Amino acid sequence: MAVKIRLKRLGKVRVPQYRIVVVDSRKKRDGKVIEEIGKYHPKEDPSYIDVVSDRAQYWLGVGAQPSEAVARILEITGDWQKFKGIDGAEGTLKVKEPKRDKLEIFNEALKEAANEPKGAAVTAKKSEKAAKSDEAKAETPAEAPAAEEKSEEPAAEPTADSKADSAETSEA
Repeated sequence: MAVKIRLKRLGKVRVPQYRIVVVDSRKKRDGKVIEEIGKYHPKEDPSYIDVVSDRAQYWLGVGAQPSEAVARILEITGDWQKFKGIDGAEGTLKVKEPKRDKLEIFNEALKEAANEPKGAAVTAKKSEKAAKSDEAKAETPAEAPAAEEKSEEPAAEPTADSKADSAETSEA
């Protein structure tokens, strides 16, 4: 029986995801497999590659032949170099930065919020109101009647609209 290490396609249309599998060479691409030894997601940036190294070494050691794509993946992870006995070639696998913990992000935002000035705009408005109330309290009782006299002045001349309204009422 000829054993191959090849890719088994999964995923949606235009979003391929592959499993690296050990399979009989006579089986279909997505048929029954002997063993799954890894994953490959080419659309991620950088591509996600996860190979169980000891199982890959075992299958290569017993004579399983990798397909071209799997051979390239094994070179990237460094498993092919281990199998061939090449020293100093660990592979060129790029790893995505781990995501930050949500609790860490929250605590950082909390510290930033604590460092912000507390209500500068509100304080300014309160100080203006306080200044006006201080002025009102500072007025003497002698000035207060003068202010009332000014407000009791006769109303300004009627506007054109009010003249028209009064003319209509007088004609009726």
